[in-house]
Amino acid sequence: MAIFDEEPHRKPKTHEIGQDLALLSVGELNERIELLRAEIGRLEVELAAKGQTKSAAEALFRRN
Repeated sequence: MAIFDEEPHRKPKTHEIGQDLALLSVGELNERIELLRAEIGRLEVELAAKGQTKSAAEALFRRN
């Protein structure tokens, strides 16, 4: 068993709002765009789920 891992642990790719983009390549910019699009999709799914829960709760309380 090796003391050190063969491959270093890599940080997941992230994007910081307001970050200086001048040093990023075209490929890196495209990766960031895809990352952000995926995150927007994830947020929209969560928003829709919360909306359904809210609608169900409102319907339950209107039954009385």
